Amino acid sequence: MNTARSDTGSFAQTEINWDKLDKTKFYVVGAGIFSGLTVGLYPISVVKTRMQVATKDSVEKNAYAVIRGLVKTEGVRGLYRGFGTVITGAIPVRIVLLSVLETTKVAAFKMVEPFNISSPAKAAIANGIAGMTSSLFAQFVFVPIDVISQRLMVQGYSGHTSYNGGLDVARKVLKQDGIRGLYRGFGLSVMTYSPSSAVWWASYGSSQRVIWNLLGHGNDGNKSVPSQGQIVLVQGAGGIFAGAAASFITTPLDTIKTRLQVMKYEKRPSTRQVIKTLIAEDGWKGFYRGIGPRFFSTSAWGTSMILAYEYLKRICARDS
Repeated sequence: MNTARSDTGSFAQTEINWDKLDKTKFYVVGAGIFSGLTVGLYPISVVKTRMQVATKDSVEKNAYAVIRGLVKTEGVRGLYRGFGTVITGAIPVRIVLLSVLETTKVAAFKMVEPFNISSPAKAAIANGIAGMTSSLFAQFVFVPIDVISQRLMVQGYSGHTSYNGGLDVARKVLKQDGIRGLYRGFGLSVMTYSPSSAVWWASYGSSQRVIWNLLGHGNDGNKSVPSQGQIVLVQGAGGIFAGAAASFITTPLDTIKTRLQVMKYEKRPSTRQVIKTLIAEDGWKGFYRGIGPRFFSTSAWGTSMILAYEYLKRICARDS
């Protein structure tokens, strides 16, 4: 029996441990599921990125204006700029992220088990450690993809360079900056996504346990099994709460990182210069440019991802 979960009562019925999964099926089916989610939610990332790099003179001041401008000039395909690069890189990123996440989560739960703290607190600590660790490892694959896709998202916008696809971006970046050019903003990506992932998974894990306790399915000896409908609703609610927490905390760093990654080579600003420019243009609220699309993206993606992920684990679970 896996000791990484000591939760008694019916909550244990809602979780499937890593060692119980058919890994081959998990990766193959998961690639299809998450690719489908990316297709549906990708335009939100394009809109968020454009809002974050817009200058104070830009006529596109809100998400609706950005969408209208893209569709007017390029049609629906404008909302999928850089999509090919992202979808190609999504599979290795997901493999690294989910593998490290689940294995670290098991180890973290064992680590916090001896502590005399509540179940939600244990879940927050273990999930937070797993979320931060998995994101840190994934950045080594994700950042080059992010640099390329974001340049494609903003090409021709507010004076940004135009490219002939992802390979053209990679070639020009390598020619100008070498391999480190593909890792521009790596430090800020780690500072943005690792804490964001930690907050997201910590919020998700702890909020689920709080909700289950409120519903009478906690660790008090109640052995009733929640229905599938209850499980999905609680997991969805946890995803929304986690998305709200993560987007509010990390949007300022994400805005700075995005600006650093898409700036022209001859205008390479420092992080300090980007911060000063944002404050000069918009005050402190400039750090929250794109907060609407980012909140929606984080919540929609997070909720869709977690529901798909939990479903994936259920269908890939090996029979005992």
